[in-house]
Amino acid sequence: MTISAEHYDELVAIRHHLHENPELSGQEFETTAYIKAYLENLTIEILETGLKTGLVAQVGQGEPVIALRADIDALPILENTGLPFASKNAGVMHACGHDLHQTSLLGAAKVLKQRETELNGTVKLIFQHAEEAHFGATDVLATGILSDVQAIIGYHNMPTLPAGQIGIREKGVMAAVDQFFVTVTGIGSHAAYPHEGADSIVATSAIVSSLQQIVSRNMDPQRAVVVSVTHMAAGNTWNVLPDTAIFEGTIRSFEQADRALAKQRFYDIVENVANAYGVTVDIDWILGTNVTYNDPELSAFLLDETSRWHDDVVVPELSNAGEDFASYQEQIPGVFAFIGSNGPGSPGLHFSDMTVKDEAIPVAVDYYVNNTFALLEKLGQ
Repeated sequence: MTISAEHYDELVAIRHHLHENPELSGQEFETTAYIKAYLENLTIEILETGLKTGLVAQVGQGEPVIALRADIDALPILENTGLPFASKNAGVMHACGHDLHQTSLLGAAKVLKQRETELNGTVKLIFQHAEEAHFGATDVLATGILSDVQAIIGYHNMPTLPAGQIGIREKGVMAAVDQFFVTVTGIGSHAAYPHEGADSIVATSAIVSSLQQIVSRNMDPQRAVVVSVTHMAAGNTWNVLPDTAIFEGTIRSFEQADRALAKQRFYDIVENVANAYGVTVDIDWILGTNVTYNDPELSAFLLDETSRWHDDVVVPELSNAGEDFASYQEQIPGVFAFIGSNGPGSPGLHFSDMTVKDEAIPVAVDYYVNNTFALLEKLGQ
């Protein structure tokens, strides 16, 4: 273990503080100030980025240059854990474990600063805002602060994996995310005289039912694609058929061809079923994050290196969740790992009763620190 018992206790206190004081995407002002103060106390350089929240710091000097990333935002969820350090900000919760992510990167920052003379290169430390809103990584990249970075690593905690287990796999590891919002417009009428209108509710129900065929009858069953309609709304009383109805949801995929086909079939089904029912549709398609795609060479290298110092390393299953770490990987070779944070049967990510174990902190710090030295050595050859 890289960190001392004293340092571990310090990091536990930090995580509990961050968990108690969560902030939503783009509003992480106090969180950013807390991180900045901690790093400045270690005399770690804070780089000028112009970001309103989140920050990028730096240790070491010269080439090669790598980056370590942690996200810092929370979710609009009312916490239901009963923890003594539960959220003090009602309706906001670190239900995705970003408190663990940023704590472990702070821990790694301290270790790397203490060992700065051993670093054969530069390490940029990204404390990223707004991952949950999917614009934080894009903001960081737009600053140009990562233009010299040759490799980037990050991780996401997984509360359903045993605390401290590390999962690394090559290529796709988390899904591409697309979002849709559809307005169905018919002709409202009295409920007793449906023939005088065009029923938006019946049409919407038929559309939603038909959308399930995108996966079952269009996609290779050996490849993962998910279509989920998560919200429907129409009308406001019992005896009137409404003019309009809406539905929204998401599509998750791991292959670009599947992503494109799913979108095309979505439009085909929505528009053609609507035409059959005599209604019109307006489709708002929101392009989300791309596939979190791990560089094959770096993944194989880090899987081997991590297995040298840790005895619980696995090739994990794919996750249908999305991650804006994918935006970094579109420009920089990168690896995104999973680190277990609780155990099988535990509440998953985004659950109001999700908890992580502090025992995952040392492993996460080691993941950053040990792989920093391994990457700098590899890239410096």
